[in-house]
Amino acid sequence: MKNACFSVLILLSVLFCLAKVSEAAVPCSTVDAKAAACVGFATGKAPKPSPTCCTGLQQLAQTVKTVDDKKAICRCLKAASTSLGIKDQFLSKIPGACNIKVGFPVSTSINCETIH
Repeated sequence: MKNACFSVLILLSVLFCLAKVSEAAVPCSTVDAKAAACVGFATGKAPKPSPTCCTGLQQLAQTVKTVDDKKAICRCLKAASTSLGIKDQFLSKIPGACNIKVGFPVSTSINCETIH
């Protein structure tokens, strides 16, 4: 009986850990808040990304734990970019200007589902 209880306890512990790992990806509200300061540059209205823009994106990059997180952030940014008038020629310069490695091309036309 003790072995059965111990086995059930181990199984529950493993399931609990797996549930923690598969928590929801980064929400758009977080992405929008961290990237909001970048809109001026990404629309061509500011000459360079602001320090607040870079700090927000660096913080956002630190939240990425899985490929699903990358995809979720990509989808959020892509959705926001269409309504804000984001221009690719400025958007693509932000990672380099902020010294952030994203691991995929930054563009409004990217297919977020192909990110790995």
